Amino acid sequence: MIKVMLADDQLLIRQAFAALLNLEHDLEVVGQASDGTEAVRLAAETKPDVIVMDIQMPEPSGTGDGISATARIVAADPRIRVIIVTTFGRPGYLRRAMEAGAVGYMVKDAPADQLIEGIRRVHRGLRVVDPTLAAASLSVGSSPLTERETEVLSAAARGGATSAIAATVFLSEGTVRNHLSSAMGKLGAGTRAEAVRIATENGWLT
Repeated sequence: MIKVMLADDQLLIRQAFAALLNLEHDLEVVGQASDGTEAVRLAAETKPDVIVMDIQMPEPSGTGDGISATARIVAADPRIRVIIVTTFGRPGYLRRAMEAGAVGYMVKDAPADQLIEGIRRVHRGLRVVDPTLAAASLSVGSSPLTERETEVLSAAARGGATSAIAATVFLSEGTVRNHLSSAMGKLGAGTRAEAVRIATENGWLT
């Protein structure tokens, strides 16, 4: 029997997945988590073989997203196999998920039988990745941003005024503005928020 844990902030989706998987003779849902923090705790308690993990799960501390949870779970127990199943079919998310230790990445509009077979495949030690996303991820290429630009843009992604960003990265406000302007130019972004979005979708921000 393959023990499966589900992590998704939408109760209806978790329950639908659980009902679907429990119909299979070789699958058993052993736990359900509503955010990444709960997923880490539940994974340690239930010791699942496979976790079906959503990416964006709002949580007060800001550390409950699926990718950071995947990294923590795999670091604690490398035997656990994580499949990211999400509505966000973006190459950048795929790249970050794989870097965090996920062995599968599927979109939620995939047929149910593909998800079920994907769980079985990763349990056998294989990888399961949406082929269209895999091809798109390879075409994205490496980040055009410097290390400093990436650091400043990551700080900007967390919100706050330029002064707050400067304090976070230990740079002057003028230097921060210069790095943000340079990053926006390289990414073809009209605003700071757009630069953050582009960099995130391409997997250049963590």
